[in-house]
Amino acid sequence: MTVSGVQSVSAEKLTGFVAALFAAAGVPDEAATSVAGGLVEADLSGLHSHGVMLVEMYIDRLLRGSVSASPSAAVVSDNAGAIVLDAGHALGQLTGHQAMAMAIARARQHASGIVAVRHGFHFGAAGQYAVLAAEAGCIGVAMCNTRPLMPAPGGAERLVGNNPLAIAVPSDGAIPIVLDMATSEAAMGKIRLAANSGEAIPANWAVQNDGTPTTDPRQAIAGMLLPAAGPKGFGLAFMIDLMCGLLSGGASGDAVTPLYGDPGVPYDCSHLFIAIDVSHFCEVSRFRAAAAAAAERLRSGKRASGVAALFAPGEPEWRRRQSANGLVELDGAVLATLLKLAATLKVSAAPLHALAPADRGENHYAQA
Repeated sequence: MTVSGVQSVSAEKLTGFVAALFAAAGVPDEAATSVAGGLVEADLSGLHSHGVMLVEMYIDRLLRGSVSASPSAAVVSDNAGAIVLDAGHALGQLTGHQAMAMAIARARQHASGIVAVRHGFHFGAAGQYAVLAAEAGCIGVAMCNTRPLMPAPGGAERLVGNNPLAIAVPSDGAIPIVLDMATSEAAMGKIRLAANSGEAIPANWAVQNDGTPTTDPRQAIAGMLLPAAGPKGFGLAFMIDLMCGLLSGGASGDAVTPLYGDPGVPYDCSHLFIAIDVSHFCEVSRFRAAAAAAAERLRSGKRASGVAALFAPGEPEWRRRQSANGLVELDGAVLATLLKLAATLKVSAAPLHALAPADRGENHYAQA
């Protein structure tokens, strides 16, 4: 069976199917469902670079032993509001949720809770952890380092990763206020999606190894990403690398290995999670109302010619989830990969046949 074009897949069915793949690779059932849910949620939000396109790489690493099937991290040290965890190379979604839950609990006691994680693995979209804190009445911060991908301004070698940062604040109303960003002009996952689809990328996303700009995603993958806002993005990425790696006692700089490198070698990144309990500073209801009012001022701001709407941070992703109606739009190449994994792991692919409503008249699958 081959798949072409963009496919509409039931998020609920897709979550169950992906969870079954992880379970077949040795991940406990509850943990497998948690990881699958996080990946599908990213796809629903339009963050496909952090969605189920990652499943093949995750499972390859599980089968090769560089990622552990353990559902939790071990406590290395515990000192009031400061905790260090050793993830043991477990799936980052699992240890990330564990770490942020611990940070929130300590923030209740000490105003802030900070959990550093060493020997970590890719944890998906950073925003999900920051939002967990915001839903609990805390300001949430999540960050992670990656292997070096970006040159210093004026440099010609990879020196620092495009280390992601997410910040979320409690707010009234349904729309969360959350910043979730890579410190490069574009995430590597987006470039890999472009490479898989045979599409060009903007010239300001990456350069070749000699510093020459490129619109070829494969040249970009072999070359270097460009930092967002030049020296500002590079400086922020460098500080995130130090905070994650040094506070955890884990890897930083080129000690973090390539995510898409040898699947038998641990990725070994470091994470940092921070929760700040608003109630220790001011009345939570007042904070939430003021945050919502500030976001509304953004939306109602004067727009430039031709601009239809203004959005607060996190709002475009929220609106994508609302308009998705429970369907995930996936590239046909990603679905083909999932089907191949299902055959390898002897998992039923029947859930993927519950695609878009039949009355849309779309021919999603072509029999090979």
